[in-house]
Amino acid sequence: MKPFSQACENNKGPILAILQRVFADCRRVLEIGSGTGQHAVHFAPHLPHLEWQTSDVAEHHGGINAWIDDNPAPNLLRPLPLNVLSDPWPKGPYDAIFSANTCHIMPWHAVEAMFTGIDTLQPQVIALYGPFKYAGRYTSDSNARFDEHLQAVASHQGIRDIEAVTALAEKIGLRLAEDNAMPANNQLLVFAR
Repeated sequence: MKPFSQACENNKGPILAILQRVFADCRRVLEIGSGTGQHAVHFAPHLPHLEWQTSDVAEHHGGINAWIDDNPAPNLLRPLPLNVLSDPWPKGPYDAIFSANTCHIMPWHAVEAMFTGIDTLQPQVIALYGPFKYAGRYTSDSNARFDEHLQAVASHQGIRDIEAVTALAEKIGLRLAEDNAMPANNQLLVFAR
């Protein structure tokens, strides 16, 4: 049975609408943390000019491959192993990076490692989806409760401050070009060179 995320089903349309615009001039995208694989199989056929490379920790590859088996696309590639703390980064070039719901799941030092790895690829644009805080404040009561839940599950998890994430991007030569409000109190941040 394929893994399934209702959140992916709910947000794939609004995310795609922005990716079609911000990835219009890109040719190769690396998705970091493809999760269930639902985003990849939805986005790739709608972005036929792009080669969409999935990646995740090895234990998620079975689910990603099951989604790809049921929804093949000529520009959709099987997952590469990528644990940002221990795996070698794939060889580029990738001119775009997409990652959804990773920053609040990974420990902060892994978020830092992710940006260090991204720097080796020198992308022109990064699209980063998920919940964020602003100056330490939540955007909604539901995000405050979600953050509490995340930290109860694992103390290293938590909703990150947009300022801290932006600082990591700036360190590798990218600026925050767009902060798009998304459904369910999430954001789609676009960093560009």
